[in-house]
Amino acid sequence: MHVPDGFFTAPVSVAAGAFAATGLGVCLRGARRELDDRTAPMAGLVAAFVFAVQMLNFPVGAGTSGHLLGGTLAAVLVGPYTAVLCVSVVLLVQGFFFADGGLTALGVNITLMAIVTTVVGWTVFRLIVRSLPRGRTAVSVAAFAGALVSVPAAALAFTVLFWLGGTAPIDVSSVAVAMGGVHVLIGLGEGLITALTVSSVLAVRPDLVYGARGLTTPLVLRTADGRTTDVTPAPAPERVRSPRPLLIGGALVAVLLAGVVSFYASSSPDGLEKVAGDKGLDTHQADHTLGGSPLADYGVKGVGDQRLAVGVAGVAGVGITVLAGGAIFSVVRRRRDADRAHV
Repeated sequence: MHVPDGFFTAPVSVAAGAFAATGLGVCLRGARRELDDRTAPMAGLVAAFVFAVQMLNFPVGAGTSGHLLGGTLAAVLVGPYTAVLCVSVVLLVQGFFFADGGLTALGVNITLMAIVTTVVGWTVFRLIVRSLPRGRTAVSVAAFAGALVSVPAAALAFTVLFWLGGTAPIDVSSVAVAMGGVHVLIGLGEGLITALTVSSVLAVRPDLVYGARGLTTPLVLRTADGRTTDVTPAPAPERVRSPRPLLIGGALVAVLLAGVVSFYASSSPDGLEKVAGDKGLDTHQADHTLGGSPLADYGVKGVGDQRLAVGVAGVAGVGITVLAGGAIFSVVRRRRDADRAHV
C-alpha cells in the first residue's frame, strides 16, 4: 500500500506529514515506557523482519497481490508505541533507499501503514485478549484478528484521504468497495503471517512478547466465610535468559526471506496499484525522486543477474533497517534510563 508521489494534493500531503510527525513525537515518548530489557533488543529485529516480509508479495486474486503491513505484528511483539516507530523506520528506508513510496507521500504512508494499522490492530487485539480465557491461544487468535482488521481499515482511511485531497476525481463509494474488498483478502494473509510469527515466538520465548504480558491467571484463596482473594505469587528466582539466540535466529530468518525467498514473490500489482489503475487514481502519479538510486526497485544497479540483484538488495535493506532502527531505539532507551535516574 505504498502511496507514490502525485496521488495527493499539497495541502493533504502537508497535513498528513504534520499528523505523522505529531504521531511519531507521541510514540517516541510512549516508547520510553515500552523499551525495557526485553523489548529494546527485539525492536530493531522486528523492524528488519517487517522490511523482509514486505518484500514477499503474495497473490490474493487474479492479477493482484498483497504484502504485510506489519503494524499489528510489531505492536504485539514490542508494544504499540514502539510498533509505530518500527514500521516508520521501514517506510523511511524503503522511501529513501529503494524508491518505494513517494517522498512527498511519506506522511500519508506513515499515517496509513504505521499509525492506522497499529492503532486499529492493537485495539482489536486488546479487546479480544480481554474477552478470551488467558493463555497463548488467546494471544495468537487476537493477533490474527487485529492484523486482519487493520489492513482494510488502512485501505478505507486511504479512500477518505483521497476523497478529501486526491489528484483525480473518484466515485468514493466504488473506490471504497474496491479498496475494502481487495484489502480484506490481503488482511487474511496479514493475519496468518502475524499469528504464525507471534505463535512461533510464544513457543520459544513467551517472555519476549509484549502482548502476552500479564496473562498469568492469579491464584484465588477462598476463606472460611466464602470470600475470595486474588494472590500473585512471588516469582521463583531463575537465571535470566539471554534473548541473543532468538535475535540471531530472527535475523537469519529475515536475511533468508529478503535475500532468497523474495525473488519468488508475486510480481502482480498490489491492492492499491490494482485499484488505482482500475479507478484512475494514478492519473497524476509522478516518478520517484530517487528512482535512479543504486537500490531502487529492490535491485542493484549494474548487477546483471536478477536473482543476485534482488538478493543483495534485500540483505542490504535488512542491514540498513537494523542499523537505523537500532540507533533510534538505543537513543530512546537511553532517554528512558536518564528519566528514571532523575526520579
